[in-house]
Amino acid sequence: MNRRDSLKALGLGTISATMLLEACKPNNKKLAEDTNDKPETEDASRQPGEIERDKKLKAEKFFNEHEMATITVLADIIIPKDTRSGSASDAKVPEFIEFIVKDKTHNQVPMRGGLRWLDLQCLSRYGKTFVDITEAQQLEMVKEIAYPKKAKPEMRQGVSFFNRMRDLTATGFFTSKMGIEDLGYVGNTPNKWEGVPADVLKQYGMEGV
Repeated sequence: MNRRDSLKALGLGTISATMLLEACKPNNKKLAEDTNDKPETEDASRQPGEIERDKKLKAEKFFNEHEMATITVLADIIIPKDTRSGSASDAKVPEFIEFIVKDKTHNQVPMRGGLRWLDLQCLSRYGKTFVDITEAQQLEMVKEIAYPKKAKPEMRQGVSFFNRMRDLTATGFFTSKMGIEDLGYVGNTPNKWEGVPADVLKQYGMEGV
């Protein structure tokens, strides 16, 4: 299954537009470290206070090692590596999520609670936490919470957590250098006007005009 099939299967077509717009605001902080090659001190668009705050947030730790490992596995299930580009973890999406929950603190309780919920489900079903079960079991568990309309009522908390995880993963990936290249976005580029195409002129009987 390639990346695009995976995104479609996991419902990424419904990614929160709010998340993407927030990440792309011109005055927002650099949310993925590999999107800018310049040192922070050379970014004239940002105030010294913003730079210092980012340094402070990056120096802090919110998720523990086990939680980060779980986030990494989930992110790579959502956006796996393919022949076109790397996986979510290759684009430093786990680091992005770690930064975001410190910057946008309302994400902290839902994310930590969701990770705990996921482990409890896996311990009940498989006798191991999510990162320690097999890949097949991980996908089986994810399928239980990846499709909101098909999920069982008792999976509501997991569905809510996975929706947030999916939004954060897609936002982190597609605002990274790797993700932008994967989309093929090049921004405004100069071009050369060569007149109306011949097939259009022919369609309107204006050949040779």
